[in-house]
Amino acid sequence: MAKEAVKKIKLQIPAGKATPAPPVGTVLGPAGINLQEFCTKFNDATRDKMGDIVPVEISLYDDRTFDFVLKTAPAGFLIKKAAKIQKGGTKGSKETVATISVDDLRSIAETKLPDLNAYDVESAMKIIEGTARNMGVTVEGYKADDAE
Repeated sequence: MAKEAVKKIKLQIPAGKATPAPPVGTVLGPAGINLQEFCTKFNDATRDKMGDIVPVEISLYDDRTFDFVLKTAPAGFLIKKAAKIQKGGTKGSKETVATISVDDLRSIAETKLPDLNAYDVESAMKIIEGTARNMGVTVEGYKADDAE
């Protein structure tokens, strides 16, 4: 019989930098899992993504064991990285803080495709472009109608 998940926890942790200290420890400690074991496994699994923020979905079981699934980095993080900015605009699409190329948009869309509600790269590009626009980042030479 398969183990049944008792609880699911979602966190965003910098790749390779999980420690039993807060915020990881304060979330997972009450769940009763071995923090050091989780941190070691997570850090080993994300060693190749150093510098990125990695969302992780942890499934906890009644015998205090766990599994985790790594997701792709948040779209906002990838857009800021491509635009080389620290944060998005405070006024959303009314304020332009940076510009990225269509190639940057396509590479972010290809990276995020498994986690997005899209069937192809063009649809994913529309989703990512909308996120970028709301952050105050424009995509040079891209019109949403072009992708169709």
